[in-house]
Formats: sequence, C-alpha cells, structure tokens
Amino acid sequence: MNNTVFLNTIRFVLLVLTQVLIFNNLHFMGYINPMVYVIFFYWYPIKSNRALFMVTSFLLGFIIDVFSDTLALHAMASLTIAYARPVIMRFCFGVNYEFQNFSFKNTTKVQRITFLALLIFIHQIVYFSLEILSISHFLLILKKVFTTGIVTLILCTLFSSLFSPQSE
Repeated sequence: MNNTVFLNTIRFVLLVLTQVLIFNNLHFMGYINPMVYVIFFYWYPIKSNRALFMVTSFLLGFIIDVFSDTLALHAMASLTIAYARPVIMRFCFGVNYEFQNFSFKNTTKVQRITFLALLIFIHQIVYFSLEILSISHFLLILKKVFTTGIVTLILCTLFSSLFSPQSE
C-alpha cells in the first residue's frame, strides 16, 4: 500500500512539473499545447478509494490551473474525467472490469490505447468547450480538440510505453 501511495505521489509531482515547466511552453503550430498530465488518470490504481481519486484529480487540475492561469479549466476537465473513468473503463474493458482481480496486464494493447484515447478526448472536449464557451465556434473547438488530442495521445502513449512496468 505504501509503495503505491509513494509511486502515485511521485507521478503526481513529476507530471505537474513536466506539464508546467515543459509542455505549457510548447506551442506547436501556434495553438497545439499537449496536456500530458492526463496520463495520471490512466496510471491511477483501478480499485482504489474513489473519493480520494476525485480529490487528487481536482488538486492536479487546480495546481496546473494556478501555474497556467486558466481559471479552473483544467480542474473541471480533470474532475469530469475522474467521475467518468469507471464508465469509460466499463466501455473499453467490458465485463472484465467488474471482477476484483482486474489488471491492465490482462487486456490487449488496443483496449489500453482506446481507454487512454477516450480519457484524452473527453478531457479535451470539456477543456476547450469551457475555454471557448461559444457554440458558434464549434469548428474551432473541434479543431483544437482533435489536433491537441492527437499530439497528447501520441506523447501519452510514448510515456506509457517508456515508464510503465514491463508486465503491462
């Protein structure tokens, strides 16, 4: 238990630092800003305390909001993902998710990438919808969601393959 808490704390701090110090300063093509901290929701333990997960998700989003000056956009998108994560997992992994001994190592790579992609794109939809806050700019929202989402998915898949255990 203590090893899991320590590992998640290290991941939390490192993801906040990499997002704030590196990825918030990258602007590909002028508007693509990867949000790699979303991988925290992928890495968080599956059968853990849900209330603690919601609080941790809010803190992650809030800390990134403070350093990014984005008026709680990251916090709202993070809370949405934390709340919707069990439904997304049930959609991606099916009945296997309901069992107590469920583990990512028992799933296929396609299921894991689908899960990560849904987390990222739902996060992006919430974030950019709240940022632009106008239905008349629907195409702009879609452009930002897909371009930023694809770059974020590529980077998160790379991070996941580099920093996840070999058994995954």
